[in-house]
Amino acid sequence: MASPPGVFLTGAVRHGKARRRRQNPAHEVHVGADAKSEPDNSSTHAQGVKRVEAITAVWSKKALWSTFVLLWLVSFVAAMLGSVEGALSPYITSSFDEHGLLAVISIAARIIGGVVTLSIGKIIDIRGRMEGFVGALLLITVGMVMKATCQNVETYAAAQVFYWVGNVALGFIIEVFVADITSLRNRMIIFTINSTPNLCTTFAGPVIAELFYYRANFRWAFAAFLIILLVFSAPVVGVLWFHERKAKKLGLIRPKSGRSRLESAKFYIIDFDGKFAPPWERAGAPASLVMQVAVRCQDANVTPVLGAILITAGFTLITLPFSLVSSATHSWESASIIVMIVMGVVSLVAFLVWEKYFAPVQFFPFELLKNRTVLGAAMTYFFVFLTTFVWDAYYGSYLQVVNGLSISISNYVLNAYSLTSYFTGPFIALFIRYNGHVKWPAMAAIPIYVLGTALIIHFRVPGPTWVLVGFSTGMLTTMSQLALMASVGHQNVAVAIAIYGLFGAVGSSIGYAIAGGIWTNILPSKLAEFLPDYAKDQAASIYGDITLQMAEPIGNPIRDAVIEAYGVVMRLMVIVGASLIPLLIAAVLIWKNINVKKLESGEKRARGNVF
Repeated sequence: MASPPGVFLTGAVRHGKARRRRQNPAHEVHVGADAKSEPDNSSTHAQGVKRVEAITAVWSKKALWSTFVLLWLVSFVAAMLGSVEGALSPYITSSFDEHGLLAVISIAARIIGGVVTLSIGKIIDIRGRMEGFVGALLLITVGMVMKATCQNVETYAAAQVFYWVGNVALGFIIEVFVADITSLRNRMIIFTINSTPNLCTTFAGPVIAELFYYRANFRWAFAAFLIILLVFSAPVVGVLWFHERKAKKLGLIRPKSGRSRLESAKFYIIDFDGKFAPPWERAGAPASLVMQVAVRCQDANVTPVLGAILITAGFTLITLPFSLVSSATHSWESASIIVMIVMGVVSLVAFLVWEKYFAPVQFFPFELLKNRTVLGAAMTYFFVFLTTFVWDAYYGSYLQVVNGLSISISNYVLNAYSLTSYFTGPFIALFIRYNGHVKWPAMAAIPIYVLGTALIIHFRVPGPTWVLVGFSTGMLTTMSQLALMASVGHQNVAVAIAIYGLFGAVGSSIGYAIAGGIWTNILPSKLAEFLPDYAKDQAASIYGDITLQMAEPIGNPIRDAVIEAYGVVMRLMVIVGASLIPLLIAAVLIWKNINVKKLESGEKRARGNVF
C-alpha cells in the first residue's frame, strides 16, 4: 500500500539515573558542535557509533561511493518486495475469507514495528550497524518464510509482524548509516536518492505480483524476492565487515572486553547500562538481603523490556477494537471490546508511571522531546501518516471493485501520490542544500495537502489531486526529518530517527484503526442495505472476499450495490482524513527556524570521510 517516504525508525534509551544527574537538564544539542555536546564515545553505548566513525576514517572515496550504490540496490530490492507484498495482501486475506482483516493485521504490525525498532536503535548504537543490518535481514527472512508457508490468517498475521519489523528495521538502519556517512547539508540528497527505486517498483511491482498471482501463487513471489534481497544485501555486509577489520587493525576500535559468551550475555541482558554502585556501598553501610534484591532489581537494565511491552500493549489494545467491534457479539457493549480498551489505557498509564518513577533506564528517550523541534517534527510525521492511512488503507480494494481496475493498474494508481513524492524528493533535497531553510517550505506545503485531499472527497479518482498530495507529503516528510536530525548531535541521530519513526508508526496505526472502524462497522450494513433482495443473504460472504465482490460485471445489480456501499464508506474515510490535516499547522509552527547550511560547519572534519 502507498505510504509517504521515510517510514523507517529506530531508538535508544536514556542512560541511568546516576548519569542523568550529571547532565545539565537544560542542555540542548546541536549538529555542528558534536564534539562539545555528545557523550564520551568511550562509553559502552557509543561503541556502535564509534565503529562507524572508525570505518569512515579508514575508507576511501571509492569505498564511500560504492557503499552508496550498494545501499541503493538493497533499497531497490526491498521496495520491490514491499510493492509485490502490498499488491498481493488483499488476495491473501481473501484466500482465508478474511478480507476485512486487512487493516487489523496492519495495525498490530505497524505498532510493534514502531516500538521494537527503538530497541534495535540501542542495539546498533552498542553493537554496530552491521549487526543490526544482519538482524533485520533475519527478521525479514522469518516473515517471508512464514508467509510462503502459511495455511491460515493467524499465521499470515504473525508473518506480517516479522516482515514489517524487519522491513522497517532494514530501512531504518540504512537511513542511520546514510546519516553516519553524510554531512547535514547533503544528507537529504542521499536519503531521497535511496527512495528513487520506488519510481520503478511502483510500476514493476504490481505487474510482477499479478504474474505470480495468475501464473504461480503468492508463496513463490515471497520466496523469490527473499532470495534476491539476501543476495543483494551480502555485499553491504562484506563492505562493513572489511573496513571494520581494517579499523581494528589500526587500533581505532576498542578491543574485545575479554568476557566469555555467557558473561557477555549477562552483561547485555542485565547490566546493559553499566553497573551502578548500590546505595549501601556508596555509604559504606551494610544492607539486608531484601534491600539488596530490591535495589538490584531497580538498577538492572531489563527495565526497558517492560517499558517496550507496556507501550506496545497499550497502543495495540486501544486501536484494535475499532476494527474488531463489528464481529463482537454486542458491538461496543461487548465485554471483550471494553476490556481491550480499558487494558490499553491502563497499559499506557502504567508505561508513563513506570518510565517516570521506577525505570532507572528508560525505554523511551523523553529528554529529546523537550526539544521543541524534535517534538514538532515527530508530530508532523504522525499527522501525515494518520491523515493518509485513514483513506489509503482500503483504497487499493476500492479501485479494483469500484473502477474495475486490475491488480497492476490499481496499484499504479494507489502508488501515484507516493510516486510524486519520490520523484520530487531529490529536487526538494537540492533546494534544501542551496537554501538551507526547512520550516517555512514545510508550512507552505500544508495548504497544498489540504487542497489535494479535499478534492478526493468529490472525485475519489486519481488525477491532479494525487500530484498535489504527493508533492506536499514529500515536502513535509523531507523537511521534518531533516529538521529533526538538525536538532540533535551525531551521537543521537539514531535515537532521533527512532522517535520520528515511532510517531509515524503510531500515526499510521491510528489511521488504520479509524479506517478499519469505518470499514467493518459501516460496509457490512451498507451491503445488506443496497444488495437486491435475492442476494441479501450473501452480504457476509461478499464482505469477506474481494473476489466475490468482483465476481459480477459492472452494471450487474449485485456489483452496483457493492460499488454504492464502497462509495459511501470511502467518502467518509476521506472526509475524516481531510478534517485532521489542519493539525499539521500547529506541529510545524513549533519548529525552530533552522538553516542547515549554518549548522554544517566543522561536521565533516569531525566525522572522517563523509559526503
